[in-house]
Amino acid sequence: MKIVWRLDTATVRDVYETLRERRQIAYTTVMTMMKILEDKGYLKKKRDERAYVYRPARPEQQVVRSMVRDFVDRVFDGSTQPLLLHLVRDAHLSDEERDELLRLLDEDET
Repeated sequence: MKIVWRLDTATVRDVYETLRERRQIAYTTVMTMMKILEDKGYLKKKRDERAYVYRPARPEQQVVRSMVRDFVDRVFDGSTQPLLLHLVRDAHLSDEERDELLRLLDEDET
């Protein structure tokens, strides 16, 4: 998704080539993942000459929110507390990140 957001539109080949710069991955894996993202409503596609061109179906923040909610539901049975505790204890937050977290918590209380 990050690659498609950055490029605005992309083919499977575009995403595959971008990912290959960082790691080995099969073309069919990229194709399967993009199909799954399309099925879930995160991507839209249209035919352009010989390939499908994908574009984001929803804004990045909306998709991230939905994916995080899905993750919390599946991994933590819908409870955000274990995730937050893990992030605070094990994620090695910087001082700025901790300050931001405290600021957001204070903001939420008012």
